[in-house]
Amino acid sequence: MTITIHSSFLPHTDAEESLAFYRDALGFEVRLDVGYENMRWITVGPVDQPDTAIVLHPVGVGRDVTDAERRTLEELLAKGSVFGINLATDDLDATFVQLEAAGADIVQEPIEQDYGVRDCAVRDPAGNLLRIQQS
Repeated sequence: MTITIHSSFLPHTDAEESLAFYRDALGFEVRLDVGYENMRWITVGPVDQPDTAIVLHPVGVGRDVTDAERRTLEELLAKGSVFGINLATDDLDATFVQLEAAGADIVQEPIEQDYGVRDCAVRDPAGNLLRIQQS
């Protein structure tokens, strides 16, 4: 039996901003872009990893989420304290320069961590924290 990671989910607050960040700043390919009423789900992933994806979805989607709960989720998301993902790159410095040039919200420049990795951190347009480490 083999278990792999197929998709991870991150919320977005603006589909177009998130699409531009993941497609243009990170260079991910868009695999699906599905709309329903006023909502939009976008699936993106690295070009060379067709079996791994990130699904960008509206914040607080669900029949049992109240407007007040949705606003709370949006507030927490904006702080970058709830959702995130770790990525790896073979050239951290070039990736950082690319993200910085694209106007990414820089949280931490590349640094050697005490726990043995060299990484940086940025936030996507919704506030999700992305840590990117040298592979």
